[in-house]
Amino acid sequence: MTETKSKYIEAVGRRKTSIARVRGVISSKNSFEINDGKKVEDYFKTEKQRITATEAITKVTGLTEFFSITVKIIGGGMASQAEAMRHGIARMIIKQNPELRKEVKKLGFLVRDQRAKERRKFGLKKARKAAQWSKR
Repeated sequence: MTETKSKYIEAVGRRKTSIARVRGVISSKNSFEINDGKKVEDYFKTEKQRITATEAITKVTGLTEFFSITVKIIGGGMASQAEAMRHGIARMIIKQNPELRKEVKKLGFLVRDQRAKERRKFGLKKARKAAQWSKR
């Protein structure tokens, strides 16, 4: 039985309400394309967000291949989109090379951060803030 190799490796990363669909193709150097042709520098305005988004590729030391990565990001804010992209890239690396799982997990990139905004409750001003109590 012959094995068919797929053209790309696909993974999904999530954070709050952001969803990042990541596709990676093995190439000669690392390159990123976000939402139809935008570069990381153009999409993420702050240096912190750029570093967060590409952290999974740059911090993993056992990586032998380079990837050409295309990402479709929807929902959420910019910081949460950067973290969703990092989560998706980390999952893609694991699909490509399962031996790197221990290293990527140690860096904390495989854990889906499930913290999200708490819903507003009936009778309160915000999720937990109540009206000021008055004795009389």
